[in-house]
Amino acid sequence: MAKNTLSFVCQNCGAAYNRWQGKCESCGEWNTLAEEDTSGSVPVSIRSRRKGRTFALESLAGKSPDAPRLSSGMTELDRVTGGGFVRGSVLLVGGDPGIGKSTLLTQATSLLARAGHRVVYISGEEAVAQVRLRAERLGLSDAPVQLAAETSVEDIVSTLSEGAVPRLIVIDSIQTMWTDTVESAPGTVTQVRASAQALIRFAKKSGAAIILVGHVTKDGQIAGPRVVEHMVDAVMSFEGEGSQQFRILRAVKNRFGPTDEIGVFEMTGLGLREVTNPSELFLSERDLGTPGTAVFAGIEGTRPVLVELQALVAPTSLGTPRRAVVGWDPSRLSMVLAVLEAHCGVKLSGHDVYLNVAGGLRIQEPAADLAAAAALVSSLVNAQLPTDAVYFGEISLSGVVRPVAQTPARLKEAAKLGFQRAVLPESARGESGGDAGLSLNAVNSLTTLVAEIAARGSRRGESNAPAEKNATPARFRRGEG
Repeated sequence: MAKNTLSFVCQNCGAAYNRWQGKCESCGEWNTLAEEDTSGSVPVSIRSRRKGRTFALESLAGKSPDAPRLSSGMTELDRVTGGGFVRGSVLLVGGDPGIGKSTLLTQATSLLARAGHRVVYISGEEAVAQVRLRAERLGLSDAPVQLAAETSVEDIVSTLSEGAVPRLIVIDSIQTMWTDTVESAPGTVTQVRASAQALIRFAKKSGAAIILVGHVTKDGQIAGPRVVEHMVDAVMSFEGEGSQQFRILRAVKNRFGPTDEIGVFEMTGLGLREVTNPSELFLSERDLGTPGTAVFAGIEGTRPVLVELQALVAPTSLGTPRRAVVGWDPSRLSMVLAVLEAHCGVKLSGHDVYLNVAGGLRIQEPAADLAAAAALVSSLVNAQLPTDAVYFGEISLSGVVRPVAQTPARLKEAAKLGFQRAVLPESARGESGGDAGLSLNAVNSLTTLVAEIAARGSRRGESNAPAEKNATPARFRRGEG
């Protein structure tokens, strides 16, 4: 009889240790080590397998047929996946609880089932009656989707192997699955890894596309070992704020399409509605004529997206000024503030700074530096920015405005939405300015932009000193407020 082998496995990254310790040395998380029995992590049939067989090797030269894709019927979902589901591919979808993952997949499977494909939805968290109740609420109860509430991977694979091979299989969620090949409890790193491997093996052998739903940790990362993200073909993150009706599906990894592509949805009483023009949606409730707002022309994957950046710079009563940002990288905000103070003479050491990306969108590209700086200076000097202008450009530590990619697409999207001018890097002036029909204001350094904004309004305090706590804005002194 084999001796039981116990080890302590990190439930966040999957690192194994011989003894318990409070902090995982691999990922740095505390209190994530759990005791697991790893003696049965490799099946006996695999350990006693005969000598491996030989296989044929092929050269790089030659033609390979394009991977056939299965359209989901949802344009935004197909955009993120790269044109549809590839046969034999495995996708991992993660998101916060209640964000709408099950709703999205229920709508996608219903559309495929109505198109005549065999689709199977297996839930490990809900009963069949609960899934049916959601389908009735969405008006999809008539779709011929095959349902099951099961958690055993061996039973699932055996059932799906009978009859015609399903075109799409949804496993909700991978953390609830368990396999007989390991003795750990469901949800542990060992079980998640072994269950995912068994399902991936079935997908590659049968040609069925599988979507795995994954839980997320408190910091938004998909729970379980990171090796699962390397095993699957695509990783998609479903993002959104609970108070916002917008939902964004973002491709973090995709072997069959572009990464960082996004699909925009709106949560309604009848499920998720696709948003074909997200720029118009994000700008639908703009604060026109308010200082501290600037429109950023960004790129998400291959799609140009216009979004409003809102900034508020207020005198602080604290010893350490507060820096709060929502929807943008806090490190980049700190860098922009440092450049403004070091090279542009903008003193922000006595002010609290708040920055928000309207609509719940998360911006990751550095091209938002120029728009963020314009909004910050506009709020500080109480100057209104032009409502028909868009901003984009990367700011270096020396204060120089650097060029960014896909300038023509940004300008074309801005012109389509009625904007008349664009503030962009000097080196990008000749790329596409006249074609878009916009008036271009090319800036070479951040100092030039700050001087232009400062000339539009009066500061709340002296330019080289923190503003007084009881200082009155110029518009109120003029009797306009």
